[in-house]
Amino acid sequence: MTEPRDFRPTVFLPKTDFPMKAGLPQKEPGILARWQAEDIYRKVRESRKGREKFILHDGPPYANGDMHIGHALNHILKDMVCRTQNLLGKDAPYVPGWDCHGLPIEWKVEEEYRKKKKNKDEVPPKEFRAECRAYAQKWVDVQREQLKRLGINGDWDNPYLTMDSQAEGTIVRELLKFAESGQLYRGAKPVMWSPVEKTALAEAEVEYEDIVSTQIDVAFEIVESPIAELVGARAVIWTTTPWTIPVNQALAYGPDVAYWLANTTDGRKYLVAFDLLEAFLNRTGLGLLDEPGMPKDGEGLLRYGLSKTFNGSDLAGTIARHPMHALGGFFAKPRPMLPGDFVTTDSGTGLVHMAPDHGEDDFALCKAHGIEPVFAVLGDGKYREDWGWLGGQGSVINPKFNAPDGPICSDLREAGGLLAASADYKHSYPHSWRSKAKVIYRCTPQWFVPMDRELPSRLREGSGEGLLAAPSAAVEGTSPPLTPPAGGRGTLRDVALNAIAQTRFVPEKGRNRIGAMVEGRPDWVLSRQRAWGVPITLFVDRKSGQYLADPEVNARIVAAVMAGGVDAWDEEHAQEYLGDTYKLDDYERVTDILDVWFDSGSTHAFVLESGRWPDLSWPANLYLEGSDQHRGWFQSSLLESCATRGRAPYDAVLTHGFTMDQKGMKMSKSLGNTISPIDLMRDYGADILRLWALSVDFTEDHRIGKEILQGVADQYRKLRNTYRYLLGALEGFSEAERVGVEEMPELEQYMLGLLGKLDATLRQAVDDFDFNTYVRALTEFCNEDLSAFFFDIRKDSLYCDAVTDPKRRAYRTVLDTLFHALVRYGAPVLVFTSEEVWASRYPDGDSVHLLEWPQVPVVAVDEARWSELRALRQTVNEAIEPLRREKVLGSGLEAVVTVPADAPQADLAELFITATVNRGQGSDVTVERSTDHKCGRCWRLLPEVSEDGDLCARCDDVVAQIDAGAVA
Repeated sequence: MTEPRDFRPTVFLPKTDFPMKAGLPQKEPGILARWQAEDIYRKVRESRKGREKFILHDGPPYANGDMHIGHALNHILKDMVCRTQNLLGKDAPYVPGWDCHGLPIEWKVEEEYRKKKKNKDEVPPKEFRAECRAYAQKWVDVQREQLKRLGINGDWDNPYLTMDSQAEGTIVRELLKFAESGQLYRGAKPVMWSPVEKTALAEAEVEYEDIVSTQIDVAFEIVESPIAELVGARAVIWTTTPWTIPVNQALAYGPDVAYWLANTTDGRKYLVAFDLLEAFLNRTGLGLLDEPGMPKDGEGLLRYGLSKTFNGSDLAGTIARHPMHALGGFFAKPRPMLPGDFVTTDSGTGLVHMAPDHGEDDFALCKAHGIEPVFAVLGDGKYREDWGWLGGQGSVINPKFNAPDGPICSDLREAGGLLAASADYKHSYPHSWRSKAKVIYRCTPQWFVPMDRELPSRLREGSGEGLLAAPSAAVEGTSPPLTPPAGGRGTLRDVALNAIAQTRFVPEKGRNRIGAMVEGRPDWVLSRQRAWGVPITLFVDRKSGQYLADPEVNARIVAAVMAGGVDAWDEEHAQEYLGDTYKLDDYERVTDILDVWFDSGSTHAFVLESGRWPDLSWPANLYLEGSDQHRGWFQSSLLESCATRGRAPYDAVLTHGFTMDQKGMKMSKSLGNTISPIDLMRDYGADILRLWALSVDFTEDHRIGKEILQGVADQYRKLRNTYRYLLGALEGFSEAERVGVEEMPELEQYMLGLLGKLDATLRQAVDDFDFNTYVRALTEFCNEDLSAFFFDIRKDSLYCDAVTDPKRRAYRTVLDTLFHALVRYGAPVLVFTSEEVWASRYPDGDSVHLLEWPQVPVVAVDEARWSELRALRQTVNEAIEPLRREKVLGSGLEAVVTVPADAPQADLAELFITATVNRGQGSDVTVERSTDHKCGRCWRLLPEVSEDGDLCARCDDVVAQIDAGAVA
């Protein structure tokens, strides 16, 4: 008996060498090396030359450690922006940069010194700065390679560094623009100060952590008052910073607060807010002495107390004395009681002790009454050696120093001024985010940019032209900020708020966040007392206290720093900068450095405007960073640009949230839940990491973990298999096979219509920077519309129709259109895989990343009809599935399906991939097994097949052509 013929070799199965297994960790480095060898970045720039520009200005990460997951997310998003804009045909360059100055790097170098028992102060400043520069360069080089491994396409051979001499010179030039336009002043105001790092800090350099502090109640004896019965009584203050008591100079009361003079069981009278009396008595353990007419019941006592209260405004003219007045000198001076609108009855005693050195409210109130700071606390947190109480002691942030049994409380207790002390007050407190040590408010001479001084008119009008030629007569040196002009118009705050109103924010809530910060922020503290940074290149007249704002002197300074970097600002060259007009003996050379936020806030000037990167232009279309930069880089850039150019340096701001662990907890080394992107790339590959970053809703805080990444890997495999199927199904496709849209079956036209709809969705997502939607729409199209629908239906035609069959040609034509579209859509996301896919089909072609957005045909489709058909298909599949599980059917090809008579007209058997579809009278879908025989090649059960294994008419014709050699 003759064996039945095996028809499998006659089936046109997809053929491709593209592997199902990606092997990304092994494959990606080779692709990256090829890009670098071919200089793909420069090729893209050349191909987009002359096109509409899209400028994303890179916010500089700090050069002091390995890339972390936040870096990876941030740079993947930036790369996605630039790649999608380039894909749209725009010229979207990317110049990466690094922040290289400042305390974090200086702190690391000092740590190395401490390990070697080396004193930083004994090292020449230039030598120390050289070590800081080398440390920064080391981490720039490390991070650069790590970021390149992510597939970030940028000008890596020519990044911007804030420590380049041209950058430093530009930062100096920007500072001197502030000076020449009268937007600097030197004054003593309380600023955030780190005693550990010995420098002022910006708000953006501070983080808040919960701590437990010592709370104390301290009595100040009243020695003079318009209210006679107050004389000899004690005004009680409450504080959680005992160390500020040695610097106290006044007391504040609330003008509208009700106060009561409590006669207590220790034989004294204490002045406290009536609403806080009970809490005060509980803390001190004191009780009230009975007075004539005092009722015993609670309600009556309340009425009695209220009848005895008086308004805080009655306290005007009252004077107390410091508990340590016996020490004489500073402590013997009268302590006036002053009205403070900030005094509340939320906690404490309703009276607040004032130390103008160590509080913003304290400083302002005391300043208004002629009380000046005394600068008792030094930069290291110790009291001056000559201070009358605790001189040379500290540090003031040490809990033991402030403890109930510490020196401050012990001395107050001995002097009879301490009423209560307990180390149990829990509250939020500012810390340096670098050293993690507590910070204090400390009044020191600093350089400030006033927020409420009127700007020159050309800046209010949005132009900084000719700024360095501004008349120096406007400079006021050490004068305080001017009173805001009538209506509050034209100040830096006003111009910045106006710029915020004109900027696009993604998400929109970012506008309110930065707006509230700018609206309420104090003057910008520019100065730092460190060594590694751009110097404040000012000369101050020793007699008048005014800084010199001579354009010729400034020009010489800028030129010198441009040529020699920050080391050019030294005593040796000072007279050269002053020229013949001024004598160095008459001027103080400022030795403070700039806040690094001024450095980074000036990057738009030396990156976008300098001409060193001719592909760039000012202003930027987009700034993109984490949401914490509303108080950091976004804001410093905004203020710097508004003060020098009258507008923001960006048209739009995009912010992303923070990456949490899989449980939604903040990542922390101490918790051991950090995830290294370097490890992830080693285990999964960069494309998986990119797919994760672009799949999450990055505008909010989001998560990452092994289970999440496994889900992303599954998503990747589905996308990869789509590409693999297209490559295999298109094997041998040529232009001669292509057919026009009008010649295609309805299904092919429908799929082209869906492609057009996807195209519109992706374009909108790019415009919205909505990459979560971009990836989701692309993935769903590949999985649901292609793999589970179109590919499934048409595999019969691909495998079994004649190669010349119009339906098969139409299908392959659409597959080719899909391939060219999908590989482009996927290229900004899966940068390595897309290159691999493209090279698999076009091994001699250029990089996929030189391609532009696909031109897809516009095909109108009846979406309502196709939605009904697809829903019916789903119903049929659900009806077939139980029969397959019960082995009644081997597959849907064996099914006879009955559908309602009013079902849409179409080749339903082809659509459902079943043997036959009949129309019944009812509304239900029913399924039974066909009694027809199975074709030995296509496996369809058809009436024309006489016995199982014989061929249907179609397959018989195709096999005959193959046997005759008509098909290779």
